[in-house]
Amino acid sequence: MGSELRRWRWWCAVFVGMLAVTLTSSEQQQQTVSRIAFGSCSNQSAPQPIWDAVVDFHPQVFIWLGDNIYGDIKHPFKLFGRERTIGPWKNVPRFVPSSEQEMEAKYKKAKSHPGYTRLRQNAKVIGTWDDHDYGLNNAGKEFDRKVTNQKLLLDFLDEPQDSPRRKQAGVYTSYTYGSAGRDVKIVLLDARYHRDPVGSYGTMLGDSQWSWFEKELKGPPTAITIIASSVQVIPNHTAITLPFFDMESWTRYPKERDHLFKLIADSKRSGVFFISGDVHFGEISRYDCAGDYPLYEVTSSGITQSVEGTLPDFFHFVVRFVSWLVPSTMRVKDKNCRYKSCIYGQPNFGAIEINWESQPVTLKLEIRDKNGRPVSGVNTSLRELQASNSQTCSTEKAAGCNCTPESSLPWIVRYRLAILVFVSLALLLLVLVLLLYAVIKIARQGICSKRKPD
Repeated sequence: MGSELRRWRWWCAVFVGMLAVTLTSSEQQQQTVSRIAFGSCSNQSAPQPIWDAVVDFHPQVFIWLGDNIYGDIKHPFKLFGRERTIGPWKNVPRFVPSSEQEMEAKYKKAKSHPGYTRLRQNAKVIGTWDDHDYGLNNAGKEFDRKVTNQKLLLDFLDEPQDSPRRKQAGVYTSYTYGSAGRDVKIVLLDARYHRDPVGSYGTMLGDSQWSWFEKELKGPPTAITIIASSVQVIPNHTAITLPFFDMESWTRYPKERDHLFKLIADSKRSGVFFISGDVHFGEISRYDCAGDYPLYEVTSSGITQSVEGTLPDFFHFVVRFVSWLVPSTMRVKDKNCRYKSCIYGQPNFGAIEINWESQPVTLKLEIRDKNGRPVSGVNTSLRELQASNSQTCSTEKAAGCNCTPESSLPWIVRYRLAILVFVSLALLLLVLVLLLYAVIKIARQGICSKRKPD
C-alpha cells in the first residue's frame, strides 16, 4: 500500500511539473515581445565580454544564428613541411571534425560561461546552426556526423526531448510570440543539413524544408516575420572580393535565392525581414526589388570572431579602407554608421526594438558593439513593410533603389579591389627592379673606377 501511495504521489508530482512547464511556455508565447537580440560566431575558448552588453539590452528573446561554438579542429597555415595545409601541394585538410565527446565538451564550456548563463536566466534562447557547430567548415549535406551533432545542438538550446526538431532531418523550426496584432514570428532556417555543394547550383534547403517553409509563410499572418539564416541572403560579397575572399551565401545558389524571394512575395506576408551571421562583421542591407516592399537584412557576426580581431590594431585601418573600397549595391549607408563603409569589423551583436505603442508601429534594427553602443542602424515602420504597398522600385534603374546586384556592376567597379592590389604589386615590383638596377649600376661604376690606371 505504501509503495502504491508513493507511486501515485510521484505521478502527481510529474503531472504538476509538466503542467507548470506547459503554462510557463504558454505564457512566454503570449508575452508581447519588443526587444530581440541575436548573434553568431562565438568561439567557446575566446574571451566573451560582449555578454554584459547583450544582457544590459534586456532582450526577451536571443537568437543564435550559427557558429554557436567552433566545434571543428583548425590546423595552422603551413606552406612547407610534412603537414602542408595551403598551396597546390597541401597534403593535410585545413579543418577536420571533432569527435562527439569533443563537441559535447565544447558545448558544455560555451553554455557554462557566466555572461551567457545570465542571458539564459533572463531571456528565451533559440537558434539554428552554421558550419562550425554543424561540425565542419563549409560542410553541407555530405557531412556524415550531422545526425549526432544535431542532438548536441538541441541539447545546448535546451530543446525539449519530445520536440519535433529531435525527430526531423535538420534543425529548422519557427516560434510565434505575442497576441494577434502584436505577434512576432521567428522562422529559423537550416542552411546546412540538406545543402548541396557550393557551385553545384543545387538546393540550399532541400525539398522537405522548402515545403515546410512555404507552409510557414502561408500560415496565419503575423505583424512581424523574422527569417533567420545562418548565411547572408541579400549581399553578394563574393562577386566583388574575388580572387581574395570567397564567402558562402544565398547568392551562390541564385535559383534558390530567387525562389525564396518569390515565396515571400507570393505569400503577401507583411513585416518580413532577414537576420544572418557567418561573415565576421556586421552590416545592414536592403533589397528593394523582391516584392511590394523593401526587404531588410541585419547581419551580426560575431560574438568573439571578427575580421579586425585577427589583425594587430595597427592594421585595422587596412580592413576599414578595404571595406570602404569594395562596392556594395545593397548595403544601407547613412549617418547612423560609425565608419564610412557601414561595415563593423569588431565583436558585435544585433538588436531589434519594436515600439508597439507608436502609430504606425516602428522598428529599430541595429548592430551594437561590445559596450552596447549602436554602430549601424536603420529605423523603419510596419507601414513601410506592407504587402499592399505599391512597388516603387520595379526596375534596376529606379533612382535611389537597391536593385542592381553586385555581379552586374561594370567590371572596373566590381573588381577595383583586385585592380588596386595587382597594380600596387606591379608598382612595387617595378620599384624593386629599379632599385636593383640602380644598385648594380652603382656597383659597376665603383668597380670600373677602381680599375682605372692613375
